[in-house]
Amino acid sequence: MQLAIQLIFAQLGSQAAGIDELLDDGAATSQSIAEGWDNQWQNLLQNTSSNSLYGALTTLGIFFAVGTLLFFMIQFLKDLISYEYSRPISALIWPFVVVILLSNTGNGSMLSSLTLGVRNFINTVNQQVLVTADADKMYQQALSMSVAEEIAGSFLRPCQSLTGEQQSRCFTEAAEKVNLLLQRYRNTYRNQNWIIRLQTRVDDIRYDKGFVSETSFNSLLGSTVQTSIKNFLISLQYAFQNLIEATMLLIAALGPIAVGASLLPVAGKPIFAWLTGFLSIGIAKISFNIIAVVTAAVIVNGPGQDVSVDPDLMWFIIFLGILAPILSLVVAAAGGFAVFSAISNTASLVKARI
Repeated sequence: MQLAIQLIFAQLGSQAAGIDELLDDGAATSQSIAEGWDNQWQNLLQNTSSNSLYGALTTLGIFFAVGTLLFFMIQFLKDLISYEYSRPISALIWPFVVVILLSNTGNGSMLSSLTLGVRNFINTVNQQVLVTADADKMYQQALSMSVAEEIAGSFLRPCQSLTGEQQSRCFTEAAEKVNLLLQRYRNTYRNQNWIIRLQTRVDDIRYDKGFVSETSFNSLLGSTVQTSIKNFLISLQYAFQNLIEATMLLIAALGPIAVGASLLPVAGKPIFAWLTGFLSIGIAKISFNIIAVVTAAVIVNGPGQDVSVDPDLMWFIIFLGILAPILSLVVAAAGGFAVFSAISNTASLVKARI
C-alpha cells in the first residue's frame, strides 16, 4: 500500500506541479520571452539588407511607391489645372515623406528606426504600469492564490479513499508536500493571511479524528477537472500576451508596404491605417496589463487579507484567460478609431494650411 500511495502521489503530483511550475517560473519565463521578442525586433527591423525579410519588404514598398507615383502624378496634374497651385503644392509633401521613410541609411531605414522608437515607448509605458506599487509581484500572488487550493488538493486527494493508519500516513506525506509548497509561497510573498488560511484548512483535514467526510474534502480539494481548466486558462492568457507581441511585429514588418502605397490619391492614406493598427495593438497590450494588475490588487488586498474569507477565485482565472483579452481588444478598437480620426483630421488641417 505504501508503494501504491507513492505512485498515486507521483501521478497527481505531476499534474499539480505542472500548474505550480507554470506560476513559479512565470517571472523567469516572461523575462526570457520578453528578451526573445526584443532580439527578434532588433534582428528584423535593423537588418535592412536586400536578402533580409525587412529588406525585401522595403524593396516591395519602394516598388509600390514607384507604381503608385503614376497615379499620384495624374492626380497632381489634374489638381494643378483645377485648383491653380494651392492644393497641388501641398500634396508634394507625400513623395518626400515616402522617400525619407524608405531610404536606407546603412543602420536601417528611417521607418524601421521610428517603428522601434514607437514600440520602445509603448513598452516603457507598459513597464511603468507593472512597476507601479510592485504590480507584477501582486499579479503573480493573485494567480498563486487562485490555484493554491487546487495544488494542495492534488496532494491530499488520494487520501480520501483510504482509512485508518493508511489514511494517516497518506495525510502525513501529503502535508509535507503541501508545507513545502506553502513555504515557497512564504519566501516569495511573506506569511500572508491567505497562506495562513490554507495552512489551517490542510491541518484541519490532516489531524481530523476519524473518517473525513466527502463534503470536508470537496470544500478544499475541488476536482481534477477544475485544476485542468485553470491550467488551460492561465496558459491561454500567456498565449494572448505572446499573440499581442507577434501581431505588433507583423504590423511593423508591413510598414514599408503601407508607406509605399501612400502615394495613392485617396483620402485615407495606408500609412494612417498602418500607424493606427500599430498603436491599437499597443493600447491592447497596455489595457490588458492594467486590467490584470487592478483585478489582482482587488483580490490580494480584499479576500487575500481576510483569514475568515474563503473565496472561489475561479472567476479571476476565467477573467484573465477570456474576458480580459476581449475587453482589452474592445478598448483598443475604440482607441484605434479615435487615433485614426485624430491623425486624419490633423493631416487634413495641415494640408489646408500649407
